[in-house]
Amino acid sequence: MEMENRTVVSEFILLGIPNTKGLETILFITFLAFYLCTLLGNLLIFSAILADSRLHTPMYFFLCNLSIVDLGFSSISTPKLLANLWTQSRTISLGGCMSQVFFYHFLGSTECLLFTVMAYDRYVAICHPLRYLLIMNRRVCALLATGTWIASSFHATILTSLTFTLPYCRSNVVEYFLCDIFPVIKLACADTYVIKTVSFTNIGVVPMTCFLLILASYVRIAASVVRMHSAEQGWKAISTCASHLTVVCFFFGPCALLYTQPSLSNVLATPIQIFCDVVTPVLNPVVYTLRNREVKAAFKKMKGG
Repeated sequence: MEMENRTVVSEFILLGIPNTKGLETILFITFLAFYLCTLLGNLLIFSAILADSRLHTPMYFFLCNLSIVDLGFSSISTPKLLANLWTQSRTISLGGCMSQVFFYHFLGSTECLLFTVMAYDRYVAICHPLRYLLIMNRRVCALLATGTWIASSFHATILTSLTFTLPYCRSNVVEYFLCDIFPVIKLACADTYVIKTVSFTNIGVVPMTCFLLILASYVRIAASVVRMHSAEQGWKAISTCASHLTVVCFFFGPCALLYTQPSLSNVLATPIQIFCDVVTPVLNPVVYTLRNREVKAAFKKMKGG
């Protein structure tokens, strides 16, 4: 039996960001600033939408959900990354590693599905304005939002279960700054064909389907804008979509690079992953705040202006 010399792994060691020796303090301050801005920005948007009754519309309901996702997503790896940089504490328990994998794919999938639902919301608002509130009523919005969270939980549970039912009896050193499927399964001492196949299928099919649905929504929106008789109406329709299109590009661009090219070296993959985990969650509230007069007005109201 081969089980004699096997040692069951109970914790992992995260190697962190490669080629950053001597830059720990600068990186710590930078990532901490981004993390605090993410928390503050998303909490402000969430609070403003709750406080202002004028923002109790489908679009802002989904934006509230997006803010919750960004608050969670930025907290999956950033606190541990900050601890690694400040205290050089690189160990993470098996449970902690499982949590990172689960919540990374749970919240990542939720964000992907939310962007799709938000694109559909914009399509209905622009292409069927007279029926908008009838189609996007409270029940429909609640079902769409709940569906994104439930579907994503199944998606993440399948990937996490397949990843950690594998036996880990080799090195416990993860050559990355967080636990993710591909860096972790490199350490497995069993065949990883099933988890690789399911991961490529799930991680590939979900974002690709969402992207095509978003693209279809915007093709219909563009066709509707072209047919508008008033240029002012057209620009107003475009402006309501600009924020969503911007954050969609920030989300799908890095994801496409990371998960369609799993053989990327750590030198290339790590900056892309950091952009997804640290930078993107702070860009969403910035983009929606800078380009949205209604959100700005809600902030002024909160300040008593």
